[in-house]
Amino acid sequence: MSSDEDTSHRADLVAERRAKIAWWRDRGLDPYAVGLSVTHQLADIHDEWDGKLEAGEESDYTVTVGGRVVLRRGHGKLVFLVLRQRAAELQLMCRADVLGDAMALVSELDLGDWVMATGRVVRTKRGELSVQPDEVVLVGKALVPMPDKHHGLRDVQMRYRQRWADLAVNEDSRAVFEARAAIVRALRDELDERGYLEVETPILQPIPGGAAAKPFVTYHNALDAEMFLRIAPELYLKRLIAGGMDRVYEIGRVFRNEGLSPRHNPEFTILESYQAFADYHDIMSLTEALVLRAAGAVGSVADLGRDWPRRRLLDLVREATGEGDLDYDDPIDRLRSLCGSHGVPFEETWGTGKLVLELYEKLVEDRIDEPTFVIDYPVEVSPLARRHRDDPRVTERFELIIGGRELANAFTELTDPDDQRERFEVQARARAAGDEEAMAVDEDYLAAMEFGIPPTGGLGVGVDRLVMLLTGQPAIRDVVLFPALRPE
Repeated sequence: MSSDEDTSHRADLVAERRAKIAWWRDRGLDPYAVGLSVTHQLADIHDEWDGKLEAGEESDYTVTVGGRVVLRRGHGKLVFLVLRQRAAELQLMCRADVLGDAMALVSELDLGDWVMATGRVVRTKRGELSVQPDEVVLVGKALVPMPDKHHGLRDVQMRYRQRWADLAVNEDSRAVFEARAAIVRALRDELDERGYLEVETPILQPIPGGAAAKPFVTYHNALDAEMFLRIAPELYLKRLIAGGMDRVYEIGRVFRNEGLSPRHNPEFTILESYQAFADYHDIMSLTEALVLRAAGAVGSVADLGRDWPRRRLLDLVREATGEGDLDYDDPIDRLRSLCGSHGVPFEETWGTGKLVLELYEKLVEDRIDEPTFVIDYPVEVSPLARRHRDDPRVTERFELIIGGRELANAFTELTDPDDQRERFEVQARARAAGDEEAMAVDEDYLAAMEFGIPPTGGLGVGVDRLVMLLTGQPAIRDVVLFPALRPE
């Protein structure tokens, strides 16, 4: 069937269904009924009655159930409708001798319609558990036909743009989002059990901070002020540490004005946690516990093992380039030459720390398959992390890499306000020079630091990427219900 023919056929079906709505209303019936409730979920019927009743046996147990019609067979005096509710399906055995005049209503139902039915639990002669209704009510008329039950939505873009249709026909999609909910619940449970307090911090912020990213800009009319959608909750959560809330976390949306890719969506979900009197070694243990708790909650497809190795970033770059004596004190020209020989683009303003990071990200990161903590990032690219206690050129920072993807970023927090001001000012100069991802000087956060912050370990986990890993999904769009898409 051509595209034009398909469009015409679809229009005919919609017109036919609209005519049925008129037919329904002519009889004083509301095709979008309200004020009704079910007594059982479809899954409940299976839980209670599977393995009971012989073929052809009828119970005296009456239930009211609801769901979407996904399959229809039979005609005349006996019609079978299959209802779906979440992942469960149940058959209605509609008999004219039981429904009487209401059987005419059954004949007007279409695939995709939402119905409620009241009747007894029975087992058909073929042995299928069913409800034999004495009442069937249309509660939500579907104007457009469902995608084919067996083939689903093959157009991936259509699955993302019409997620409602995707969820209606693709059990695998529904399972992913149910797994996502279980993963988030497991993360919360682990932190709650460790004495963390869940909090909420502003999404609209006067200064974007906590990460190197380009923010979305908006305007607050009442305040007559430019505002930004947060790129991270970090600086507000650390204000709470200054206030004496010694273990806090937040799971919420952040927004970064960046491109789309299999790993990037401009709004995504992050878990950030902060713990007083902890350092990045403590946070590595916490991170491993969180990921393994989430994996256990869904029976993960990923083989994660335990006791994940810790590798210094510089050592990984030395191995990848074959330059065993490479160091942060080397002349800048050596690093630039090394980038050039390995096809790694760079800018003249970058220092050795940034050049080493670029070599790592282009040559190493996507080759790390097993769970690995990559530790000790250069100060130049870690403006909020504490300098390493044994090497001031690097910070006590790590990223958790699994399957070539960054899953978590964490560090021993910088708590020295003077050091933080200097780093903010370096970022501000980069911002003034045109780096839209560089941070601004946040005087309010510096005031909180000057009030005093205890030694603290902080963690950020990309929840969407974690769900991708644990459910085996290849793209972030597969784990976000309504991903950002280019206009059609």
